[in-house]
Amino acid sequence: MSQDRRRHWDEVYALKPADKLSWFQSEPARSLALIDSSGVGPEDPIVDIGGGASLLVDRLLDRGFRRLTVIDIAESGLAVAQARLGPRQAQVAWLVQDVTSWQPRAASLALWHDRAVFHFLVAEKDRQGYVRALDRGLEPGGFAIFGTFALTGPERCSGLPVQRYSAETLRAVLGPAYRLLDHQIERHVTPAGGSQDFLWCLFGKG
Repeated sequence: MSQDRRRHWDEVYALKPADKLSWFQSEPARSLALIDSSGVGPEDPIVDIGGGASLLVDRLLDRGFRRLTVIDIAESGLAVAQARLGPRQAQVAWLVQDVTSWQPRAASLALWHDRAVFHFLVAEKDRQGYVRALDRGLEPGGFAIFGTFALTGPERCSGLPVQRYSAETLRAVLGPAYRLLDHQIERHVTPAGGSQDFLWCLFGKG
């Protein structure tokens, strides 16, 4: 399954420039606002799950964050960000990885950020694998930020079915270790002019 997913997302990046893909944002404003509200600082370790070609890593480097990891199943997506950053890419840890089978170092992360990965995990075993990685990697007192499709969001994206969420159903999937601290809906306008409703949630662990 990991190989199938990797092949799918590499093909998606091969078909269009990164700034034409449906999830592209010229500025990751909502992510940055929630990171700010969590209170994590430049010395805290952060992982961006499915970061691919996202500009979030650029903006965090601009703010002086020094312990950044970007994970994506598609090496081609990471290559876009690395090329854009040039020499600054050396300040980031890059990992080609299916998060559902990832085993991060225990309690090694202060903040877990995921925009538009979790809603693609429609199989229960994949969601369970994802939550295992989250539980293992995020330190007690750490924070998790999720941007998933809301209940009013699309039923499919990039040729795949998705799972839509409310704040309550997302919290139930993550389990009792996670406290919902904030949630909000954002209407994302795609490069093609369409709209997608995203649910954004900030959770605290423990």
